[in-house]
Amino acid sequence: MAEKSGPEKYAPPDRRPPEKQSNVDQTTANAVEGGIREFVRRDVSFLDPRRNEVATAIDPAVENLNGVVRRVADNSMEEIDRVIRALEGVRDMMRKEGERVSREIAGYASLSHAATTAMKVIADSIKQWKDAPDKSRPRSES
Repeated sequence: MAEKSGPEKYAPPDRRPPEKQSNVDQTTANAVEGGIREFVRRDVSFLDPRRNEVATAIDPAVENLNGVVRRVADNSMEEIDRVIRALEGVRDMMRKEGERVSREIAGYASLSHAATTAMKVIADSIKQWKDAPDKSRPRSES
């Protein structure tokens, strides 16, 4: 690499001109630059209706292409709207199912609590019954 001369040699690194780009970088830069130029041309033609009319009159294929793009975009938008409506339906169904499951769980918890309470009452009754003196057996005489 050749030694730089002039003021670039003494400039801070962030102010030095960029190094020469590789072929791949240059190709990419040219493609991006071309895309920007095309975008600006379309934008300018949109702002100048006279130029747009001239371009359409000269090339009817452009109008056909615009129609195709518009139809494809409309179909895509309709499909996106259908998907959104379907997802909203699924969201509503999931919300309702969540509420139903919550009610079922609350019912199960209530039933479980009632069963546990009943089991405790039964266990206490059995314990009292076992601990009570047996009146059917004669007592041993002391």
